[in-house]
Amino acid sequence: MNWLNKMERKIGKYAIPNLIIWLIGAYMVGFVLNGAAPGVLNYLTLSPYHILHGQVWRLVSWIFMPTDTNLIFLLIMALFYYQLGMTLERTWGTFRFNVYIFGGLIFTVIGAFLLYFIMLFISGRGFAAELSTAIAWGMSTNYINMSIFLAFAVMYPDMQVMLYFIIPIKMKWMALVYGAITLYSFIVSGWAGRIAIFMSLLNFIIFFLSTRNLSRYTPHEIHRRQRFKAQMRTPRSGSVTKHKCAVCGRTELDDPNLEFRFCSKCEGNYEYCNDHLFTHTHIRRS
Repeated sequence: MNWLNKMERKIGKYAIPNLIIWLIGAYMVGFVLNGAAPGVLNYLTLSPYHILHGQVWRLVSWIFMPTDTNLIFLLIMALFYYQLGMTLERTWGTFRFNVYIFGGLIFTVIGAFLLYFIMLFISGRGFAAELSTAIAWGMSTNYINMSIFLAFAVMYPDMQVMLYFIIPIKMKWMALVYGAITLYSFIVSGWAGRIAIFMSLLNFIIFFLSTRNLSRYTPHEIHRRQRFKAQMRTPRSGSVTKHKCAVCGRTELDDPNLEFRFCSKCEGNYEYCNDHLFTHTHIRRS
């Protein structure tokens, strides 16, 4: 995805590391607020009507809405998605994981306003506040979590987890079950639920449909790249090569599909493979 690579080079340094911890922490804060003062959650929901009337904090505060009111289930959810989120961040990199999560959040906000204006057009302005409240309680981060789960299942389909700490099951089978449940929810829900589901999972659809070479994110490929980064390889004895990456030492003999380019910003005759052309540290003689 060239557009994503360009974004990462320009603003990648602003990515938030360990973003899943912040997201889970927001759920925990919302759970505590709900227990201490349940009425306060009414001022945190994603309500387009109230946002348009000055309560702009709701654009962010809806993330604090707890995904479960039962502490045990909330803790199980937190532990589960912490593991999934941290693994995805290590697999994709911090910037791409940020784009994935924030994309789902932004799409959900857009979906809430889209639904609000559609229902307002149909029902009239006299029901604006009531419609907005109904929409707000239908919008949550539950499907953001679902998008994390689906992404992990695609990346690690054969990984086995213990369902309810008892039943061993592979991620791909869990993904099929959850996918069927989500599809059923989409069919039986009202427009608010449908838009919430679709917009929250739109990041999953876009991210994977626009990734033409998904194989480079597989665990095997990631391990291969890490191994080359850790070891400076030397040319094979008796072999003459035309290209050699100045970072990992790979040549065209290691992988015939590799592409090599010279860097115009490095001072000297330094050549890099396509994995390190945009990520290496520029060499300066002075």
